Amino acid sequence: MTATFTDRIDIALTVNGEEVEARVPAGRHLVDFLRLDLGLTGAHASCEHGVCGACTVRVDGQAVRGCLMLAAQADGADVWTIEGLSDNGSVSDLQAAFVARNALQCGFCTPGMLVAAADLLDAGGAPDRATIREHLSGNYCRCTGYEAIVDAIESVARARTDGGAA
Repeated sequence: MTATFTDRIDIALTVNGEEVEARVPAGRHLVDFLRLDLGLTGAHASCEHGVCGACTVRVDGQAVRGCLMLAAQADGADVWTIEGLSDNGSVSDLQAAFVARNALQCGFCTPGMLVAAADLLDAGGAPDRATIREHLSGNYCRCTGYEAIVDAIESVARARTDGGAA
């Protein structure tokens, strides 16, 4: 028997280091599960086509678009949102650099940008500006013009590589 869009499915996953069990509609997207069921509103549902990056979260160590993944597909997965990455301090240097370089204005895209930036920097090394731009090409920002965002990420990459402060 196959599930229909309105059927409910039991899932168990880890979100921001905490075990979660839930019964979700088969068609509920991961970003909606995080926002509506768990109250984790950092990732935003915006374009709902995977092109704006506002819904970017980490699933099993990879940055993914939460609007393109069903919650049921995250069954057994390790999911991290901007809230968890902020709480555990893994993006604190990126957050500080975004503030210092005015790399955020309205803040709508910022959680997705930070998750995408962390994904890039976790690969190691100091990516050049072209690589940073390429990695962020799926994350839209309507306010900043990207220069400040690239500046912030580049400064953190250099600091992490050199062991200095961003």
